[in-house]
Amino acid sequence: MAEKTRRRGAALEEAILGAAVDELTESGYAGLTMDKVATRAGTNKNAIYRRWPNRLALGIAAYRQLTTTVQPPDTGALRDDALEWLRQANRYWGSPLGAILRELLSAAGGTAELLAQLQDQSGDAAAAPWLTILGRAVARGEAAPEALHPRVATVAMVLLRNEFVVRGVPAAPDDVLVEIVDEVYLPLVRSRGGRRLV
Repeated sequence: MAEKTRRRGAALEEAILGAAVDELTESGYAGLTMDKVATRAGTNKNAIYRRWPNRLALGIAAYRQLTTTVQPPDTGALRDDALEWLRQANRYWGSPLGAILRELLSAAGGTAELLAQLQDQSGDAAAAPWLTILGRAVARGEAAPEALHPRVATVAMVLLRNEFVVRGVPAAPDDVLVEIVDEVYLPLVRSRGGRRLV
């Protein structure tokens, strides 16, 4: 019987992450166990625990392997860009990957350090596309320059996430997205600095 080649370093880490991704996509976070990942990766649990201290950390690392960067829309109008970006987020949260993200967020229980590891939950990653959208709007004269602040830029997404939490559903009705943009976001970014832009 031939002896198995022992993997180390990056090769072993890649095998573990690949196994975790497969388990996560097949069974969700609820079905992700260190035993299953170790078996699938052809290693032992100690090798996993040396790299990820717990199941949640491994789940987050695997989820990050599944995500891709999406460019924010550029329709030429702030309202249309903001609505489209919210609609994309709404579709994502209702997708199978969104279900995994919701499970991970629930398991993290608001732990800031773990939440920051989630690509689209970290402050910089969440704010960047909104700041891009808003920056274009400022250049076109649709928003006040003072609105270019991460907390202001991301308020529409925060309100959408609040819908998911309060209502306990993975997607919000489109009229809620329109209301967030028209009744809160646009008035906020247009009136920063004490003056309202037309």
